[in-house]
Amino acid sequence: MTRPNRIRQLLGDGDVATTAWLSTGNAYTAEVLGHCGYDAVTVDLQHGMFGVEAAIACLQAVSSTPAVPLVRCRSNDAEDIGHLLDAGAYGVVCPAINGVDDATRFVGACRYPPRGRRSYGPSRGLLYGGRDYVDHADSTVLAIAMIESLDAVDAVDAIVAVDGLDAVYVGPNDLAVSGGYRLLGEQPPVPELADVLRHIVDRSRAAAIPAGIFAPTVEHAVLFASWGYQLIAPGNDVGLLRAESARRLRVLRGVDDGEPVPGREEASP
Repeated sequence: MTRPNRIRQLLGDGDVATTAWLSTGNAYTAEVLGHCGYDAVTVDLQHGMFGVEAAIACLQAVSSTPAVPLVRCRSNDAEDIGHLLDAGAYGVVCPAINGVDDATRFVGACRYPPRGRRSYGPSRGLLYGGRDYVDHADSTVLAIAMIESLDAVDAVDAIVAVDGLDAVYVGPNDLAVSGGYRLLGEQPPVPELADVLRHIVDRSRAAAIPAGIFAPTVEHAVLFASWGYQLIAPGNDVGLLRAESARRLRVLRGVDDGEPVPGREEASP
């Protein structure tokens, strides 16, 4: 049988699912994160410092762990999305979904005909998913649309109504930039941004569509989960590395100045 998608199961049950967020493109790091207890590892091709070949190696590494291999594609391009699915990604997070047309085009890229226009050639999909992968791919792999602009917020009810869309995912700092709000950094979201974030998750849940979000800190992650967000990345690999390295150096040097860790804001997509 086709390998089940644990993230789909968790979201369908109303549970919170966690994903590591990989921005370095290092397969060993991907493998380590996959063994840390995250439900998924998301390989970030949009802002990560690597290309498609490194992303495929990372997907292979995640596939050797209990975590589900997810990927954020670079753009809403059917060929690129199909390539990543063929490489074994069990879900695609697509940036810049600003309306119904964007969402419809994205979903079509994730599905085989007649539901979509994904080209046949599953390659690693067969290795990871199983011999009957193609028969069940449309109901297994996740199509996750990013809501990261005020245009997308205005269209959120129409976006979540697109047939075949499995979830939405919020880039809070892109939303902050779009609305002219303060970036998250270490601080709680300003009230205007908090209202937008709560509106997105409320409208998504009203349509029975799970919502996910990137959280720069674990405190943000806890807050977002309390609002109803289900697929949460509590920082990325670089942010975690910097934060823990800085903490250890402060302990070693006997310094506790209470200052935020430099560069933490870089962790937000």
